[in-house]
Amino acid sequence: MINALADYMFEVSWEVCNKVGGIYTVLTSKVEQMQSYYKNYYLIGPYFENNARVELTESPPPAQFKQVFDDLARENIKCHFGTWEDVKGKPKVILIEFMGVIDQKNYIKEMFWNDYKIDSLRGYWDFEEPLLWSYCTGKLIGSLNDKSLRDKKVVAQFHEWLSACGLLYLKKNCKSVGTIFTTHATVLGRTLASNGIDLYHTLNNIEPLSEAYRFTVEAKHLTEKAAALNADVFTTVSEITGIESERFLSRKPDILLFNGLDIAQFPSFEDTSIKHRVSRDKIREFLTYFYFPYYTFDMDKNLIFYTIGRYEYKNKGYDILIKALGKLNEQLKKDSGSNVHTVTVFFWIPMENHGLKIELLENKNYYMHIKNYVNSNGAEILTRMIYDMLAKKDNAEQELIHDTFNTHLKKDLIAFERKGNPPFSTHNIDELNNALVIAFKQNGLMNRKEDMVKVIIEPVYMDGNDGFIDLPYYDAIIGCHLGLFASYYEPWGYTPLESVALGVPALTTDLSGFGAFIKNHDARKDGVYLLERLNKSEDKVVDDFANIMFKFSKFTQQQRIDAKLNAKNFASLADWKIFAENYITAHNMALAKIGK
Repeated sequence: MINALADYMFEVSWEVCNKVGGIYTVLTSKVEQMQSYYKNYYLIGPYFENNARVELTESPPPAQFKQVFDDLARENIKCHFGTWEDVKGKPKVILIEFMGVIDQKNYIKEMFWNDYKIDSLRGYWDFEEPLLWSYCTGKLIGSLNDKSLRDKKVVAQFHEWLSACGLLYLKKNCKSVGTIFTTHATVLGRTLASNGIDLYHTLNNIEPLSEAYRFTVEAKHLTEKAAALNADVFTTVSEITGIESERFLSRKPDILLFNGLDIAQFPSFEDTSIKHRVSRDKIREFLTYFYFPYYTFDMDKNLIFYTIGRYEYKNKGYDILIKALGKLNEQLKKDSGSNVHTVTVFFWIPMENHGLKIELLENKNYYMHIKNYVNSNGAEILTRMIYDMLAKKDNAEQELIHDTFNTHLKKDLIAFERKGNPPFSTHNIDELNNALVIAFKQNGLMNRKEDMVKVIIEPVYMDGNDGFIDLPYYDAIIGCHLGLFASYYEPWGYTPLESVALGVPALTTDLSGFGAFIKNHDARKDGVYLLERLNKSEDKVVDDFANIMFKFSKFTQQQRIDAKLNAKNFASLADWKIFAENYITAHNMALAKIGK
């Protein structure tokens, strides 16, 4: 374990007490490791009242901070101090109210143009909001350093372009703070990939500034580039993002800061096995009232696959995934072997929707009524069946029990039946213009009885209150058999890592940061799958993807258990206990750079 040289460490991110994306997981999962290195470790984020009411437990600031807080308050910058209660380790947090300086917006923009040539004429509110906050953050850290911590070694790490102006403020006004800038995904890389540009084959031919202006992201791009060039230490989260940064931001990372997890917070393999059965059965119950009104299939021979993430059709690889599922569907239809499974695939992708489907709610109500009747009368029915079998009554007499049961439930059983095919989505979405649904139809994934691969879009966050499965994110994942993440643009990729940490085998690609990390380890076995996309044709990628899924579908139960164990074991390679040292090295490098 290396020694952290800084006396005070400030980590700055838009996602402190403000869940937006993967950086939230980075921050919350490594708190205890940071606290093991630093006695004075503080997270700084934006103050949003609704979030703060839930996430922050306010308390008086430390004595050495109070004067600075009071001074900033007189400038209409209000700082809230407290602890992030729901995060393990309960880190100390400063949330900054920044709307008090909105009248200075144009002055601040002009300042950054004069100092760093950041053109923000077309930087609208999605740029201006983090600009104001990060400017206030720079003032806070600079004031603390100058007035309260003058004889201390202070480092500040800034995540993503949203916090970059805080770093730039310090480099102009307070050079005695060691600064680290971390880009998790470049503005331009994500923009180009989202717009269908073949990023990896054309990287060396892209003119960054022209493309930034073409897609109206020049303010963000120039802010990010200025921070990368002026930070004492520049870092990214993966090799592939490092290559991209060198081209777009004109600086090669000084060190890579891989994203990890606190593996100790995840259940043991034994616990995941128990939790899997519980969650799987709950998912199966949902599948029963989703599909069985139309047709039935053997639920004991059904595998549950899933993907989860933002609705970025190409970036997240949904285009490749759906094509591969279409091929898998045909492979399974032709398979005449004894160990043939149907495959149900969940697309847990939040997107615009107009509420739950009424017919599905009706299916659920009829199903629950049938289930409740059986639960209420099950003991009596079982007793009568045992008695009749022991009394050796003939089949006709035993059928009376079945007839009585059916009579009571006849209306529900009739109402439970539906014509046609099951829907594609649990919610009302614009199916005519939805890229996923269009691709389903183009690739023969119609949810017909004869289809061996069945697809379901659930366009909401898995928070345990979706109205159907009602399982929180991790519990929903743990009930599945395989996670599918065919990303084209994924600087790191937390979802496959979370999947394997939960003992659920997962597939990722060599275009993701996590995939590149996997590629460098010999520990890969069944359970952690790498789909090679770099320099491969789409047809080749789709065929390889389908073959991986087909092979997995043919596993025996013992092989699936072995794959779960392999996945769980691999996750330990990405523990913050290992990766946190890279952060400390970056912090120490920043202090050395400024001569402290």
